Amino acid sequence: MKIEQFKIDVPQSEIDALRTRLVNTRWAPEPDNDDWSYGVNGTYLRKLVTYWQDVFDWRAQEARINCLPQFRTQIDGTPIHFIHVRGMGPSPVPIILNHGWPWTFWDFQDIIMKLVDPAAHGGDPADAFDVVVPSLPGFTFSGPLPRNGVGYIETADLWVKLMRELGYDRFVAHGGDAGAFVSARLGHAHPESIIGVHLSFPILPGVPHDAGGQVDLTPEERALVEGQDRGPGAFFHVLTNAFDPQTLAWALHDSPVGLAAWILLRRRA
Repeated sequence: MKIEQFKIDVPQSEIDALRTRLVNTRWAPEPDNDDWSYGVNGTYLRKLVTYWQDVFDWRAQEARINCLPQFRTQIDGTPIHFIHVRGMGPSPVPIILNHGWPWTFWDFQDIIMKLVDPAAHGGDPADAFDVVVPSLPGFTFSGPLPRNGVGYIETADLWVKLMRELGYDRFVAHGGDAGAFVSARLGHAHPESIIGVHLSFPILPGVPHDAGGQVDLTPEERALVEGQDRGPGAFFHVLTNAFDPQTLAWALHDSPVGLAAWILLRRRA
């Protein structure tokens, strides 16, 4: 496995083309939708796109991300991008952080250095971690995928190979949303490689989330479970993403505003 250092450097021509597309957006007509009952509200979306076009500084974000060591490799023909920062402590514990959808590796930006260097944030250096934050296959720079069928089961297998290549025979796995499936799978399928599993999304593949009832849950755990009930429309995107992804891709890949609306609604849920 060949691991290469990686820096994000989006060509300026791509940024200029994006701005042109935003300027030339053909806005859809909108019925009475002030309460978002039909999806993303047009007034909100227009304000967001104006900010994106005129204020948002991609180069500043790119520079921030590039402050952390990033790498790319291929595992079993699957392109993988990841951050890897070694801990500042006497015996850092390796941990892999798995994001979900529509999140990315960068959603862990606020905790990476706190885990790496707890002493610099008021903690104990004995609690330091070696932090690995991969982009799930098909996400951001872990793509494009050369084949389909790379789900959470296959991803868990890939992560064991990645961590071993980095020198970690055993590690901690954290996951939220889709990343929780990956981390839970790591615990079930690779117990010899896992120190422990931490999930911010209460899910175990194949086990109903309420299978054990709530009798033994702490108030915090009970609130987390109850917070998953966000109405009948909260998970409609799962069906489309799972069973009709290519049809959706034709539309969203060609429309930055369409893609923004699709992601915005799920992040707002």
